Amino acid sequence: MNISRRYTLGAAGALAGWSLIPGKVLGANKKVNLAAIGIGPQGGNILKIFAQDPNVNIVALCDVDIDSDSPIAKLPDYRDQGWGNADATPAAHAALFPGVPQFHDFREMFDQMSNQIDAVCIGVPDHSHFPIAMASMMLGKHVYVEKPLARTFQECELLMKAEKKYGVVTQMGNQGHSGNNYFQFKAWKDAGIIKDVTHVDAQMNNPRRWHTWGEVTGFPTGGVIPDGMNWNVWEGTTPISVEFSKKLHYGNWRGWHQFGTGCFGDWGAHILDTIHEFLELGLPSTFSAEMMTGRNDFIFPMTSTINFKFPARKGMPAMDINWYDGQGNAAPVPKGAEGEKLKGPGKYIYSKDYTFMGGSHSDTLQIVPYEKMRELLKEGKLPKVSAKGKSTHHENFIRACMGEEKTRSPFSVSGTLSQMFTLGCMAQRLGGSFEFDRETKQITNNKLANSLLKDDVRNGWEQYYKV
Repeated sequence: MNISRRYTLGAAGALAGWSLIPGKVLGANKKVNLAAIGIGPQGGNILKIFAQDPNVNIVALCDVDIDSDSPIAKLPDYRDQGWGNADATPAAHAALFPGVPQFHDFREMFDQMSNQIDAVCIGVPDHSHFPIAMASMMLGKHVYVEKPLARTFQECELLMKAEKKYGVVTQMGNQGHSGNNYFQFKAWKDAGIIKDVTHVDAQMNNPRRWHTWGEVTGFPTGGVIPDGMNWNVWEGTTPISVEFSKKLHYGNWRGWHQFGTGCFGDWGAHILDTIHEFLELGLPSTFSAEMMTGRNDFIFPMTSTINFKFPARKGMPAMDINWYDGQGNAAPVPKGAEGEKLKGPGKYIYSKDYTFMGGSHSDTLQIVPYEKMRELLKEGKLPKVSAKGKSTHHENFIRACMGEEKTRSPFSVSGTLSQMFTLGCMAQRLGGSFEFDRETKQITNNKLANSLLKDDVRNGWEQYYKV
């Protein structure tokens, strides 16, 4: 853990100043030297997208399971986990970049190559987003991290503080935040089409992996760590030690309170992101579990409906959000729009004048019933906007590293959004209703819930929690 002493306590301050002006850091024509940390299914997708950018050099690859001889890369049920095919393994992704240095531990990578790295992309499980992103920022590296930003409320808070302290470029990987819905929502709000929103119903009720597990009374046991895999680094800051299991790696970690953020943290960033930013919601004043089936101390419930209430803000009325997840748990369809109901993940937005319906990621909104929208289109009252000609989410990050743009989902924007996810996950974990003080950022009516705003930290990882 040389990085804990040699870098974060000494060179970090100097490097932070060094990276305050990204354009000067990289030089007029210099490419961004990018290290990819976590190159399994989703992390590998991110890596391949960045590698296609002519302004990027891939200089380092890191994954706890990067060894091509590791049996985990050849699990017979790997293709049954919804990731596509076995070519999505870390080993397969690493093979696309012959000669690029490979590491099992991000700390070793930084110890050996820090001065060769300008930026990192992070595609690891939720519980490890925080230490890797924090270590990177301490070293003055620009950071692209998959959604949600982190697993706990405190971790999101610290990452937002670190963004300001170290002055680096940051971007959370909710890629729809650079798509058509992003530009449409902003334009429609600016034009007064979206105004006086009082309620949102959002849903993601597709089957999730933990829905098939039945009753869970503890963490899985009996697994054998595959040769070549660094399970210690996979556990990261986790205060308890768990055994290797296919119900944790790959991908299944998402269903565990200790490691993931469930369906809400996974899809909320793709469905509620524009609502949260452009309606300036911030943090809720109350949040609650309105309905749950299969509540469990270890994994997320089978179905749940959670609610968030937000006070009036900057001339906008108080409003609330209902989030529906779990199979068969669909949001109610607006009256008069029964023939236009959502067919998958998405949301209904209720305002004074109109009701809007939209899907996930970059899917645009439409006014329902559609006859009302058709009238506005005929009258030319709806601004026509799209993401065409604008940078994609990944391009936006790289251009920001080069000093040419500002990121659209920096930690200052995505951090509070992700904190809302952590509160929702807490409601799904405990059940009940919670009062939240938006000024002190504390839960005032439940000591256990308030204690869960942060987690204990495994010995040797405390350094990342000091900003």
